[in-house]
Amino acid sequence: MVAINQKKILNSGNNNSPDISLNSNLKRWFSRNIGLWKSNRTYFLDEEQKTYNLCMNINIQALENESEWESHYKFTWYPEKKYNFFEANPQYKERGEMHAFLRGHQLIRENFYLSNEEGISNIKQVDEHEMIFESSYANWYILEHTRLVDSDNYRFRVIYSWNKNKLKIVENHHEIKIIK
Repeated sequence: MVAINQKKILNSGNNNSPDISLNSNLKRWFSRNIGLWKSNRTYFLDEEQKTYNLCMNINIQALENESEWESHYKFTWYPEKKYNFFEANPQYKERGEMHAFLRGHQLIRENFYLSNEEGISNIKQVDEHEMIFESSYANWYILEHTRLVDSDNYRFRVIYSWNKNKLKIVENHHEIKIIK
């Protein structure tokens, strides 16, 4: 058996565009996430054997594309109110901003939530409503499932975070779209 197109290069035709691998489903899925979300979160922290509940706001914006083949996004987050959680767990950022863009089946991040390191999240598409993000950085391995529900008015996210091969954090996020 001979594999066809072993280099996985898409013939881009006569429009002088670069050889590309576009996934319009992935771009469409990200566009469905644009807006302001109220994120009700539960954190299970292994070392402390504690559970925390808090509410964050997440704003996801599409930015003007530097390249017509990439989709750029800005993610900002901030708490709904003051929580002692951030004082007790200073590794978490109470508020912040991250820029990222899609390249094929990867989300190229300017920084990660638990680190200022830039990096890549590999994306696997479960179906038209759910994506899985897999990331590794600074001794962390992160597995995140994000599912859009009810005509994209809700999202459910579950995030597992291992540090040096030991499960340290489990997060459940139930999110409601406030502004589209």
